[in-house]
Amino acid sequence: MRLFQNSSVYPAYLNRLRELTRNCTSFDTLAAAFLADRYGALHLLQPVLEGDPMAFFTNGDNEIMQRQWAKENDLPINATLETILLAQIEDHRTEVFYNLDPIRYGSKFVRKLPGCVRKSIAWRAAPSIHEDFTAYDLMVCNFPTILEKYKKQGLRTAEFSPAHDQVMNSYADNNNRPIDVLFVGGYSRHHQNRTKLLEAVAKMSKDINVVFHLDSSFFTRLAESKFGSLMPIGNYRRPILIQAIAAEPVFGLDLYDALSKAKIVINGAIDMAGPDRGNMRCFEAMGCGSLLLSDDGMYPPGMIPDINLKIWHTPSDAVSCINELLADDENRLALASAGHRMISESYSKQRQWQKFQQLIS
Repeated sequence: MRLFQNSSVYPAYLNRLRELTRNCTSFDTLAAAFLADRYGALHLLQPVLEGDPMAFFTNGDNEIMQRQWAKENDLPINATLETILLAQIEDHRTEVFYNLDPIRYGSKFVRKLPGCVRKSIAWRAAPSIHEDFTAYDLMVCNFPTILEKYKKQGLRTAEFSPAHDQVMNSYADNNNRPIDVLFVGGYSRHHQNRTKLLEAVAKMSKDINVVFHLDSSFFTRLAESKFGSLMPIGNYRRPILIQAIAAEPVFGLDLYDALSKAKIVINGAIDMAGPDRGNMRCFEAMGCGSLLLSDDGMYPPGMIPDINLKIWHTPSDAVSCINELLADDENRLALASAGHRMISESYSKQRQWQKFQQLIS
């Protein structure tokens, strides 16, 4: 099978990516540097991570990466990113196109795919009522409620999950965990439930080591600037307690490192997630050997409260749970170990790849 996997990167990751690829002079070295940093590795299929010559990977939104390929393959200097991606697919003679960025490359793009492509699959784990995915052969994610909404739109769907990155195992082995509570994720006024959790946990920072790596919205950054203080956008400003412990967002191996230093990783679904749980942070926290403390909801198979993770129902409940876990190292370590064991066995890259092959058969 000739597999083509397309992904994308968060804007906040671009500075790190530029540094990682500063000395790269070819498309292949740019792609290799990105893959080595393990950004989004839980979504990347086994042949991509193992460098299978039948598999091709790119970030279709990465101007530097894509224009380097265009230069090496004699495409016009003004070629669009869509034109470059289509040329890559044709040059690769792709049979299966797996796209992690269907918002950017939706049905209009799929209808332009060359004839060699016999199956097109897209991952999207968020409500997308106004997006057109009808040209895709299959929509996948690990959120049942989202899949049901896609079905009602007339789309073919299937359950498909992120998978454990084996590189995490060396991070999971770390026993020196100076961070008592860690949160890594986005922050904006649209994350109301998450904000209440962070405010409650931030108050604990006077007694324990709490670290928040926050990817804040543009308006939040503006509101907290000197210029923003003069503007009527105070509702975007984070509480002082959160600002005091907020650190820069982390990605790739920096994320693995941060998780490996944390005893407890707190997680809270964003408001639009509905009852579904099992976002990337769940897989990453467990994969790096931290104890996951997450909000109540419907979790993927194998993620079982009080067996390999803990659940909070209200922000005050989360605070109580944190105090109990930090006072009982034996229980906390047992839960964290069980979480890592489950995620590495039940959600291995081998199983993910086997499931993907079943989906396209």
